[in-house]
Amino acid sequence: MNDRPARPPRPQHVLEVVSTERLTPHLVRVRARGADLTAFRESPYTDRYVKITFVKPELGLEPPYDLAALRETLAPEDLPVTRTYTVREVAGDELAIDFVVHGDEGLAGPWAARAQPGDRLVVASPGGAYAPDPAASWHLFAGDESALPAIASALESLAAEARGTAFLETAGPADEIALVAPDGVEIVWLHRGDAVPGTSRVLVEAVAAWTVPDGRGHVFAHGEREAMKALRDVFFNAWALDRSQVSLSGYWAYGRTEDRFQAEKREPIGKIL
Repeated sequence: MNDRPARPPRPQHVLEVVSTERLTPHLVRVRARGADLTAFRESPYTDRYVKITFVKPELGLEPPYDLAALRETLAPEDLPVTRTYTVREVAGDELAIDFVVHGDEGLAGPWAARAQPGDRLVVASPGGAYAPDPAASWHLFAGDESALPAIASALESLAAEARGTAFLETAGPADEIALVAPDGVEIVWLHRGDAVPGTSRVLVEAVAAWTVPDGRGHVFAHGEREAMKALRDVFFNAWALDRSQVSLSGYWAYGRTEDRFQAEKREPIGKIL
């Protein structure tokens, strides 16, 4: 029996959209302003993430939301829905979040594509678990579009003398974005072409074929769940890395809705580490 008290919910921040920018055909950056972003600026993590809360506009709910109370009073189909996204950057009283958009698929992507200045964005205070180890001899980054914000932030945080490689999967050249990285870190764009996101092996194959440098390295690999499971075997079986050297997680799963994906994290199919 688990007698530990429930973790209190993270404080909510009610932000106001100030601008949106279509970075690529499938990536939209939303900038939003908030009164106090201290928790975001002081986060030590480059993969700092937030839970965004979406509610049905017709319910007239005013943020911040008492989610526990709403679960007691609203019908299941009217409950607020949360989605997890990485904070791309924080500047002054504004933060930016990049959303992958595939037409009307999903919830957060279509919202970002339609967002207008003045719209509200309700996010929880940031979580996070990774920042590049400054003592590492080399760095490896691997991910698809969903991991681009976290990898971009990590690359920007590296020391000038850092070395390594970033493998980044996108549909094609039009989905590549400008990245800031030390001269010693190679950026490798991988294109899956017409393959449906989550069905391509280009990322796994490229990483598996990489020549691991000498010394103790640090790995950040995040993206589609089954691809991350395949990379798990590369990192721990083929390369014999220590668990402390690897940040590995699935951000989404092919063929799963976000809600089902989150539920499966508690099931064997959803376990990566």
